[in-house]
Amino acid sequence: MSYRNRELASLVVVGLMTGFGFASVYIARQDVVSASSLSYGIFFLCLYLAAHAVTRLTVPNADPYILPLGGLLTAIGVTEIYRINPQDALHQTIWIVIGVVAFALTLFLFRRDYRKLESYKYLCGLGAVGLLMLPALPVIGERINGARLWIHFGGFQIQPGEFAKILLIVFLAGYLREKREVLAQGRLKDLGPLLLIWGAAMLVLLETSDLGSALLYFGIFLAMTYVATGSKKYPIGGGVLFLLGSFAAYHLVGRVRERVTIWLHPWTNHFVYCSQTGKVNHLRQDCDSYQLVKSLYSIGNGHFGGTGFGKGTFTDTAGNPLIPYLKTDFIFSALAQELGLIGVAAFLLVYMVFALRGFRIGMIAEDGFSKLLAVGLTFGFVLQTFIIVGGVLRIIPLTGITLPFVSYGGSSIVANFVVLAGLLLVSDRAQARNA
Repeated sequence: MSYRNRELASLVVVGLMTGFGFASVYIARQDVVSASSLSYGIFFLCLYLAAHAVTRLTVPNADPYILPLGGLLTAIGVTEIYRINPQDALHQTIWIVIGVVAFALTLFLFRRDYRKLESYKYLCGLGAVGLLMLPALPVIGERINGARLWIHFGGFQIQPGEFAKILLIVFLAGYLREKREVLAQGRLKDLGPLLLIWGAAMLVLLETSDLGSALLYFGIFLAMTYVATGSKKYPIGGGVLFLLGSFAAYHLVGRVRERVTIWLHPWTNHFVYCSQTGKVNHLRQDCDSYQLVKSLYSIGNGHFGGTGFGKGTFTDTAGNPLIPYLKTDFIFSALAQELGLIGVAAFLLVYMVFALRGFRIGMIAEDGFSKLLAVGLTFGFVLQTFIIVGGVLRIIPLTGITLPFVSYGGSSIVANFVVLAGLLLVSDRAQARNA
């Protein structure tokens, strides 16, 4: 079976699973199977068939599983969002359509040779810093939950950092490909432009209190530098700098200290200071760590088999949400409750298979820029998943970052579809040359 036929067969399975998922939610809500559940499955199947047609025209030799994996994750996400709020699921579906359009445009624009992006590496680096600066600007910048991550134009709200991540990866792939030999020798003067762009990005992220993205970009920077040079001194040195920086941030930045305290001590049996009221009159689980604690209870309530789609408990008897921002930062806890340990483990395996395919693309790519681009896009995707899932599971301190393809949010969806297109472009070139 050809690559594209494998992709087609996998997408048909994803469409069927989407229909079954929505049917489960409808049955749990209304005890009947509505035609709407079937229509959602058909709609997603048609949408991804259109994306499949684009891949046949533009990247016929590309990996056959990357697109179906992205489709499966978006289907799981929109099904869970529909279960939480049907109106939000409609908005998310619109953003998925826009994401598929961005996916198709990326493939058509760069189908001949995406490597020409390497000639614009410095422009991409400056563009990444510029995008990160936008939320810090007055008027258009918007602060939500203590972080300035969004800009707004009329009724639209955009998170520029999602697209800055892609531009920064392109810059790193181009610069590291050009300088990898001298960087392996440890010549400091060759680190200048690299550290300048990266340092500017880190300063902007700290200014906007986007700590999750700062950790994400730092990880991408270290991983790509290590892959380019093969020198262990970069990740080791970066790890030491990370520990020193974390120590300094804990003592100098109140937001960091608060997140670490919540991570280490989410429960208290005595009153502590509550940042929301400014008084020492609450248990921590009733104030600053409320979201995390309720999320952990939700995960525990899923047990091994889960409650089933549509049967989780996310509101109190008055209809108020038990977990604030459930559809964004904490959607994993909703999935864990309704799918259980077995189901959510299978869900995480989808991300692991995505990582496997992405790194395989990097391994078979022949030129340095393509290898670094594939590794950077894949590692950024995987690290972002670890940061948010690790925070929800209390493995690491919680940061406000989206779960790729699953969390509610338009910017993240569109940016991740561009990541898909980038991996398919690299894969197509590598497979065509090896054929």
